[in-house]
Amino acid sequence: MLDDASFIRDDERHDQEGGESISRAVAGPPAEGEILDAYSRAVIGAVELVGPAVVHIQVAGAPNGAEATPDRQPRGGSGSGVVVAPDGLILTNSHVVHGAGAISISTQDGRRLPARLLGDDPDTDLALIRVDAAVTLPAAKLGDSRQLKVGQLVVAIGNPLGFECTVTAGVVSGLGRSLRARSGRLIDDVIQTDASLNPGNSGGPLVTSAGEVVGINTAVIMGAQGICFAVAGNTARFVLGHLIRHGRVRRSGIGIAGQHAPILRRVARFHGLDQESGVRVAGLEPGGPAVKAGLEVGDILVAIDGKPVGGVDDLVRMLTEDRVGRSTELALLRRTELKRIAVVPMERPQRA
Repeated sequence: MLDDASFIRDDERHDQEGGESISRAVAGPPAEGEILDAYSRAVIGAVELVGPAVVHIQVAGAPNGAEATPDRQPRGGSGSGVVVAPDGLILTNSHVVHGAGAISISTQDGRRLPARLLGDDPDTDLALIRVDAAVTLPAAKLGDSRQLKVGQLVVAIGNPLGFECTVTAGVVSGLGRSLRARSGRLIDDVIQTDASLNPGNSGGPLVTSAGEVVGINTAVIMGAQGICFAVAGNTARFVLGHLIRHGRVRRSGIGIAGQHAPILRRVARFHGLDQESGVRVAGLEPGGPAVKAGLEVGDILVAIDGKPVGGVDDLVRMLTEDRVGRSTELALLRRTELKRIAVVPMERPQRA
């Protein structure tokens, strides 16, 4: 049987619940910030950190080596860039500014400033320009692109179609891709993403939710559905250092097209390798050093002169100018066999 006390407790509970309902009704709907989900907060945070460092680049003259349009007027163009040093150093794509007669940039706060080309590297479709004015600009941080995972959230920021600082978001669709430009240039270790890119996005940053630049947006495959690419941030860091010092990147080459490739754990253990990945030979340049040394398509490079090669970034960094004409030992996996082959790198010509 229920006693009087139980009825009293039930009444008190109903009164309390009713009071809470009334309090919620009086308080009104939750604030907009409270209903933003984690995805939205991540994108907004990345844009707030990096957006002020993204600039619009306007080019006058004849970029890409073109002398004039059919009406005999010099051809111009535009793209995006990201400030990587407060004194006005800006990373962008080589194809945006290569051969430009004049360059200017527009900042997010409305300033229009002249700039000049410090150097470009068509092999990676990267270029460095500097603002020709005494300025202090918001700068973005270059992150470690090797930490990226397939499926990770990324944000592309740029100036497509001339619109100011537009944002698209997506995920990393693939890593270690190779991309051949229309000019025939082969760019290794690019990031594939479904974050939409449009004309004018070229040269803008690909950003993680932590606000670190892990790629420089470079291309979209026309006719494909959302297949977009960015040059890896670690490659950009390497090129940036050389362009600051020399205005170009002088490097050696062994005549291969490479892709990031995982190494089977049992194979790595058997050969005593401390790495999980290497560089798969995806193509060979006819008559090049790799062909002369006996490399084959499908080989996985794991070391150069005893130093581990974990990916294409490592290979690019190791093939420096001091290796030109000097015998270099490659360690590679051919199926499950570990082989050591001597190769003599040649100077890799800079492609226009």
